[in-house]
Amino acid sequence: MLVLVAPGQGAQTPGFLTPWLELPGAAARVAAWSDAIGLDLAHYGTQADADEIRDTAVAQPLLVAAGILSATALGDLSDLAPGAVAGHSVGEFTAAVFAGVLDDTAALGLVRRRGLAMADAAAITETGMSALLGGDPDVSVAHLEKLGLTPANINGAGQIVAAGTLEQLAALAEDKPEGVRKVVALKVAGAFHTPHMAPAVETLAKAAAELSPADPKIRYVSNKDGRAVTGGDEVLQRLVGQVANPVRWDLCMETFKELGATAIVEVSPGGTLVGLAKRALPGVRTLALKTPDDLDAARALIAEHGVA
Repeated sequence: MLVLVAPGQGAQTPGFLTPWLELPGAAARVAAWSDAIGLDLAHYGTQADADEIRDTAVAQPLLVAAGILSATALGDLSDLAPGAVAGHSVGEFTAAVFAGVLDDTAALGLVRRRGLAMADAAAITETGMSALLGGDPDVSVAHLEKLGLTPANINGAGQIVAAGTLEQLAALAEDKPEGVRKVVALKVAGAFHTPHMAPAVETLAKAAAELSPADPKIRYVSNKDGRAVTGGDEVLQRLVGQVANPVRWDLCMETFKELGATAIVEVSPGGTLVGLAKRALPGVRTLALKTPDDLDAARALIAEHGVA
């Protein structure tokens, strides 16, 4: 069984969209999306530097646009026949398009508002995120909670990202959980997927109320608890609430395993999620769409592992 996944913030690199825009019709499609959301996606995906595309309000719609564009290049999703779709953090919006819950323009418009709202929320208090390298997840989570930090991303394969105030993160750097080799500060604008993002949830809920989601046509696996969600309204509610709740990618991968996944393809800018899958799901074939040069190999893998 094939699982199609979409990466979250931090996967973007300067110029990564350039080769994708050379595909037939891609530049026109991205231009239309840019006009719809008031953001020059082609500029940010081809010419902007690392600092510019680190901006939350830019990175989020850029990642979703790239994910949709690269998946479209593979072919019609109904022909690809994935057994499930999922995305990490903002990648959940990309997955919602794959599942038919939202159309591309609606998803990008909502993501644009999400990014702006999260940037505003991050400006209220100086917060950040740090990755923990090594250690036992249960021990690390208990230690983070003792320090007042949130395990904002529990990614599986031993990877946890902590989030909170800069003071709390400084305390973590001085007092690491037992077994953790290193604490690495991440270059992000704030403590995403924590209660610090509550103001963004309110803004996003108002924006989401304007949309009419459809029920998923493909099994949609949620970051909240790794559960497959069958109703479009619930998918949309989870997309809104997830802004202030931890990402449980570990539980998503457990669900992939339970469903009998045999292959995972990660859309552009791929690499992060297949890296986690290689460690957590041994035996499952993986492929990341980094450039259009990867499309033929991805199609071959999909032809072998897709379900009718």
